[in-house]
Amino acid sequence: MLLKLYDNNPNPAQIRHIAEVLRNGGIIIFPTDTVYAFGCSIFNASGVEFIAKLKEHDLRKANLSFICCEMSQVSEYAKMDDMAFRLMKKNLPGPFTFILNGSSKLPKLFKNKKTVGIRMPKNSIALEIVRELGNPLMTSSIFTDDETTEYITDPELIEEKYGNQVDLVIDGGMGGFIHSTIVDCTEDEPEIVREGAGELKY
Repeated sequence: MLLKLYDNNPNPAQIRHIAEVLRNGGIIIFPTDTVYAFGCSIFNASGVEFIAKLKEHDLRKANLSFICCEMSQVSEYAKMDDMAFRLMKKNLPGPFTFILNGSSKLPKLFKNKKTVGIRMPKNSIALEIVRELGNPLMTSSIFTDDETTEYITDPELIEEKYGNQVDLVIDGGMGGFIHSTIVDCTEDEPEIVREGAGELKY
């Protein structure tokens, strides 16, 4: 099912409906400030496993990220030193994934993972969904195949391709095809491990 929302003013009733779908174990495809992504509640074990399978990843090795709506939520699930906190405050919301050490509050499903990728996209739809849900979304970008770029940027084509595998596809307009920049903050100095959208401000 395709649901149209506007980034500059997402409809609150629709946001509540999406959060309800997620609470009931649903999986969605939604827009971020970079590419469209799969998402489910971080407490939805079968959803997390399903997304990992869709991406043909072993869950134990898969690089899955959390979308948070504010820094206090980040600090609940990840450990931040002063350097990481300052860097994130300066660059979020924005097209970055920060790799941090996980905290003891990570759901059981992620207990064997030492690190967690944190996203806070500059996209009101994604942030409002997380705010309404009350906990982060586990997320993984939809596939990129250079020959079929339109299948990851056009919501109607995304729905055509994945609609029968997820509960909702949220149409937030045309998406991008450049992924987020990944910054590893688990050592003393931050390290860019993947160049993507956005320019990191130090």
